[in-house]
Amino acid sequence: MQTRVKTAAEISAMRISGQMLATVLEDLRHSIKPGMTTQAVADRAAEKLDDLGGKPAFLGYQGFPDVICISVNNQVVHGIPGDLVLKSGDIVGLDFGVVYKGMITDGAISVIVGSSGDQESKQLIRDTEAAMYAGIECLHDGVRVGDIGAAVGKVLNKGKYGIVRDLVGHGVGHELHEDPNIPNYGRTGTGPVLKAGMTIAIEPMATLGSEEVVVADDQWTVQTLDDSLSAHFEHTVLITQDGYEVLTKL
Repeated sequence: MQTRVKTAAEISAMRISGQMLATVLEDLRHSIKPGMTTQAVADRAAEKLDDLGGKPAFLGYQGFPDVICISVNNQVVHGIPGDLVLKSGDIVGLDFGVVYKGMITDGAISVIVGSSGDQESKQLIRDTEAAMYAGIECLHDGVRVGDIGAAVGKVLNKGKYGIVRDLVGHGVGHELHEDPNIPNYGRTGTGPVLKAGMTIAIEPMATLGSEEVVVADDQWTVQTLDDSLSAHFEHTVLITQDGYEVLTKL
């Protein structure tokens, strides 16, 4: 469905949903450590969300088997939690969705496990997050999708990262994925016009190598074709008349 302007009640529900999501991701950021399995991380996310009173948006979505996507190192997105043991220095993408009163928010962070991690990995994470905020900063009533993509892409191109083109941001709210798609590249002044009151997910995915990705045998996990490391950040954002409100940030 096409994303549409949300009512005041729907925006209120999304604010609460977004705060639940941000609270869970922040908890995982500080609790993830070497020796944990990705399933243990997912179980913690499920428990924390249940305590907050929200429902997971991903569980059962098109058959996805868990509450959160956990993607490690060369896995870009949609990793299925399991018995993989995390080690110090791993890049872990945590992609989470929350439903509250029928309204959905979607968000993601990438973290480095433990106290190690090389400088290149740390810079990848910093720049991917910066690219997300560059896209957010250009939002206002009447912004075009191409404006967002150009702002995100400018940051990632400067760092000479691979910009994953097969996966994109999107509208969100009544459904997890709403039109229009919001690529992480583009030209200013092009694409659909977005209006105040719409809610979108901006989510750059960058790699230290090629932009090309493949789907693993589990039919869910998307990983880099050249096995290069990747990072992923995402916020659900409300477009306002003269700017924006980030709904998935504490």
